[in-house]
Amino acid sequence: MAWPNPLRKRDENTCTAWGYTFQVTAQHFTKDDTASMKMSYDKLGEAAYDRLNGLYPPPSEKQGTSQATEDSEAKDRRSSAEGKSRKRDMFLLLRDHAHEDRVLSSLWTEVNTIPQWVCWDQIARGQEVFYRYGGPALTGLAFQSLLGGMHILQCTKDLYSIQPGGAGHASSIRVRLLHAAVRRRITRLARSNPEYFNVDEYGVPINDLDCIATIGTFSATLIWLSFPRQGIWLKDQEIKDYIALFRYIAYLTGTPTEHFETPAKAKAIMESLLRDEISPSATSRILANNILSCLENQPPTFSSRSFLEANCRWLNGNELCDQLGIGRPSLYYWALMAGQVLFFMAVCYTYRAVPALDQRKIAASADQAVGFGTR
Repeated sequence: MAWPNPLRKRDENTCTAWGYTFQVTAQHFTKDDTASMKMSYDKLGEAAYDRLNGLYPPPSEKQGTSQATEDSEAKDRRSSAEGKSRKRDMFLLLRDHAHEDRVLSSLWTEVNTIPQWVCWDQIARGQEVFYRYGGPALTGLAFQSLLGGMHILQCTKDLYSIQPGGAGHASSIRVRLLHAAVRRRITRLARSNPEYFNVDEYGVPINDLDCIATIGTFSATLIWLSFPRQGIWLKDQEIKDYIALFRYIAYLTGTPTEHFETPAKAKAIMESLLRDEISPSATSRILANNILSCLENQPPTFSSRSFLEANCRWLNGNELCDQLGIGRPSLYYWALMAGQVLFFMAVCYTYRAVPALDQRKIAASADQAVGFGTR
């Protein structure tokens, strides 16, 4: 639910998209900008994936056609014995063989080279922001995007986790190689069946715009949409620190980083995508309602469908939720949602005002989140 601002300036540059109003500036994307970014992608990441796939193919490919004649009982025994060995860890393959190949070496060197603009103290403060506002942050990610799961928890656990050698650092590289694998597979399927994926309409699968939008969802959308709609406004330094954290994550995942150089640029990205790229379809409606079905009556909150719908409408607005076919809950659930917002505000602002309590809460939240993610 957007809070009204009667003092807002309105002129020919004022734009409203899905209940969010902003001023269009030179930093906002144009249609030509987004069209270009839909056709560009992480070429080094894909080249490294192709090289790893060629040098160290999956076991199923190396076994050739012998499996085709295997009886089902033998296949079951093989599957049980091999277990996880069928799944390659592309990060470990990259790490262990980077010295053997020029392309692999280029990628490994890149992700282990710290950009000059990275300040570790600022990155650590950015991680603290996530846990300082953990409740509103997770609520926003759950109802305004697909929750990032273990990746974001690993990247925010502590400073070491996002540095070379840490779990968050490795997870980011795995995401980068996974993007390359999915892009390669979709492209291959589209060549044999053009109706499967329309490259002319949607661009290259998992393109630069897709990746920028993902980083923006975890950073800019939280700061300027999710948090304010839950009564939370970050301090200017918190905004700078949080954007800096996700600029570095963008670097590791092969996402263009120049769009996250400043908070103003990151905000312009969010607003541009909200204006030009949010267009619910029949598939969007199915996905949105399936997400609610997956969250319904699940631990730890065991929330009802109506309360989940109230969360969704509060954070995304009625206009967008109507397009997505989200149900309209009763006033009772709107009141519950208002109570949740007041609770988040009281907890977050109280702890933020007392540094000792703030640090204690951040440490406890980080431990709980990682423990939950490893279950």
